[in-house]
Amino acid sequence: MAIQDSSTAINVLERYEAWFGTHALDAELAPTGSPVPAFKKFLEHSQTTLKQKFEDGVGAPTLIAARSWLVDQVLARAWDRFMGANAGSASFVAVGGYGRGELMPGSDIDLMILLPESHGEQFNSQLESLLIFLWDIGLEVGHSVRTISECVEQSLADITVITNLMEARLLAGNATLFREMRASVAPDKIWNSTDFFKEKHAEQIRRYHKYHDTAYNLEPNVKGSPGGLRDIQMIAWVTNRQFGSGLLEDLVSHGFLTEDEYHTLVEGRNFLWEIRFALHTLTGRGEDRLLFDYQRTLAEQFGYHDQEDRLGVEAFMKQYYRTVMELSRLNEMLLQLFQEEILFPGGAGESVRINKRFQARNGYLEVADANVFQNYPFALLEIFLLLEQNPELKGIRADTVRAIRKHCHRIDEKFRDDIRARSLFMEIIKQPIGVTHVLRRMNMYGILAAYIPAFERITGLMQYDLFHAYTVDEHILFVVRNMRRLTLPEFSDELPLCSRIISTIPKPELLYLAGLFHDIGKGRGGDHSTLGAEDARDFCQKHHLSSYDTRLVAWLVENHLTMSSVAQREDISDPVVVNRFARLVEDPVRLDYLYLLTVCDIRGTNPNLWNNWKNTLLSQLYYSTRRALQRGLQDPLERAEHIQQVQQEARRLLRSIAPPVERPDEVWQNLDEEYFQRHTPDQVAWHTRLLAGLQDADACIVSVQPVTERGSTEIFIYARASDELFTLITAVLDQLGLDVVDAGIITTHDGHVLNTFHVLEASGEPAGDDLRVDEIHTALLREIENGGRDEWHVSRRTPREYRHFPIQTHIEFKRDETNSRTIMELITSDHPGLLSQVGKAFGECKVRLLNAKIITLGSRAEDIFYITDRNNRPIEDAGQIECLEKALHKHLDSKQGGAPALFR
Repeated sequence: MAIQDSSTAINVLERYEAWFGTHALDAELAPTGSPVPAFKKFLEHSQTTLKQKFEDGVGAPTLIAARSWLVDQVLARAWDRFMGANAGSASFVAVGGYGRGELMPGSDIDLMILLPESHGEQFNSQLESLLIFLWDIGLEVGHSVRTISECVEQSLADITVITNLMEARLLAGNATLFREMRASVAPDKIWNSTDFFKEKHAEQIRRYHKYHDTAYNLEPNVKGSPGGLRDIQMIAWVTNRQFGSGLLEDLVSHGFLTEDEYHTLVEGRNFLWEIRFALHTLTGRGEDRLLFDYQRTLAEQFGYHDQEDRLGVEAFMKQYYRTVMELSRLNEMLLQLFQEEILFPGGAGESVRINKRFQARNGYLEVADANVFQNYPFALLEIFLLLEQNPELKGIRADTVRAIRKHCHRIDEKFRDDIRARSLFMEIIKQPIGVTHVLRRMNMYGILAAYIPAFERITGLMQYDLFHAYTVDEHILFVVRNMRRLTLPEFSDELPLCSRIISTIPKPELLYLAGLFHDIGKGRGGDHSTLGAEDARDFCQKHHLSSYDTRLVAWLVENHLTMSSVAQREDISDPVVVNRFARLVEDPVRLDYLYLLTVCDIRGTNPNLWNNWKNTLLSQLYYSTRRALQRGLQDPLERAEHIQQVQQEARRLLRSIAPPVERPDEVWQNLDEEYFQRHTPDQVAWHTRLLAGLQDADACIVSVQPVTERGSTEIFIYARASDELFTLITAVLDQLGLDVVDAGIITTHDGHVLNTFHVLEASGEPAGDDLRVDEIHTALLREIENGGRDEWHVSRRTPREYRHFPIQTHIEFKRDETNSRTIMELITSDHPGLLSQVGKAFGECKVRLLNAKIITLGSRAEDIFYITDRNNRPIEDAGQIECLEKALHKHLDSKQGGAPALFR
């Protein structure tokens, strides 16, 4: 606690005494007997008081200092009571956050007992009794027992020890011993400010990596995430080691912060303190993660309520993200100033002129004079182009960053209409290196949002779901990063096809612009793809792109979700589907751009979203569409021709195996043309070989291919047709912890079914282990042969986060006249056992499943089922539709209501 003067100190102490009543505690303490009840009562009353004061609007800065004070009172009394005559021989010391006087409701109380060098064992029993007592009264303490020499030794070995000791505060006991300890670990003895700064800076970099180097995770850690409270503590620690004081206000007097920046820093810290205090109070423990479990409650508590156009929780989190962005900027600026002060104590070094407006100093870019941005506003963009063109530069000097922020308001309509500014921005996008880093800096310093006003609307905007892992602006920058990554030779093995394509597209900058604008229309209501396309078209026209380039960028933005949707929702083995998509794309150049944008968008949405299955689906659609375009849209591949090609290639494969299958038609005559339309030659050959060797027509076949070209584990099942078979199979797969991503069912002429399931492990990888494959095969074969007599209960639990995102079940039916079937689209909450529940509904309503596309978007399942009645006709009977709707709601809506089905 920093107390300004004696009158302030008296007022503060009087307030604390009035709140907590230590006199009442002293009155209850008897000279003999257990003191535990009195101390417990005092602490319980104090915690209740703190909570009530917080609810009454008292700020967290006051309350955390108050909690430190009340714990001081308890510990000082306990020390005197248990140490007796030895109380003055050792030192009782608060360290860490408690030493700073910043004690949150759920924070551990970090203590050190400092002993004289030759202490013997006279303290042992007293200290043991003291620590047991502290736990008994409900204080969660972390403690160490050291001598001064041990403090020095352990500080040299571990920087966290010296960091704690820098914040040490004497609670009771030997003041002389405490002062000697402080002198022994001072920077002139160990950990001078240079070494300390280097190690703490490296420590921060390692911590940032733990959070994917972004402050914009949807469940951030208020303390540890970039821009969080640990960044502010880092500043205070370095200040303490260099200047002997960890007070943030001293940064102003030392010239590191302006008054405005200091107030911004304190306001940001206080906002995070409020959130952390609320988190600890809400959870009853030291919870620093802003989980979905708490975000809505805290948003309400902080006065953010749902509006017509946005959720209260989204507004609350947007304020959080903008706060940590500002704190990240201040952290970066201060660390650079510290670097110049600590690592280059002789001065800032010689300047190297770059042009008349900018120069380099100690590897950092700076303005040549203080009036550059005032006299040449376009230099607010030029500075970022120079960073790209001079890769040896490590960044922008802190004073220049401050100047950028100061003059950011100069980016207005007149600025945006300046041909110099427009040319500079396009040059920034076109540079061969540094685009990603520069765009991130432009976002952090507010330049990107100022130059593209639509970008300001999505800065810090979260999407309250489990599908999007980052804020919209961070996602956009990740997408552009992914695009740039494809151009780097060292990453060419990650996505070889994408790396090859991006090296051939005529203008990569058009792809980057599409990436910048693809989600810029979010948060405004309406179709964000359409809104973003309008913004992109306007931007390209103002920047004098050709009409062709403008149309391409706008088209990409408008259709950025199309390729992913077609690949995952439709049957891309069907030439009709491919030809329809090819007509939308029109030419190979647009296909190349759209494919790259789609891949980079998915990979930038959520680190767990991309897998080999999606990669294969998209590449399959890419190649099929490219062949369709090369063939010509006026001469599309017909289904009959496609089937003929599949059979021809399958025959060749069957002749090449040992022993060869000479008469595949004996197997194929039992199958409709639909089978050959939906399967590749490799699959047809695999299935035919298995069926040709079948001795008993009613025998069951289960065959598992561990890893297929599609990046999945493929399971083929041949069995007698039954209503329960799909339900049975999916229940077993669910129990085995496998996620079904695609399912196909073909009914033969003699009443059997050929089931094909593509599955992935929960990790998104195929089941490649031989033991795992045997487990899958055995479980399925046993259950099918038993006729479903075994009870398979899905034991997998629904993830914690899902309960915060309930999805209302929505069912829509569409007629697929071309294929004589019905398409059922199901949207509902994803959960273990979902497919088996759908299968039960199909069985109850006499519905035949032909194919299924399984799409999971966070907690949301968007599955497509191709179905018919028992006579292989589209479902047109209203009674059957009603039966299916009711059955699905019965099985899926045990915890939430559903919407009526739609039929069109």
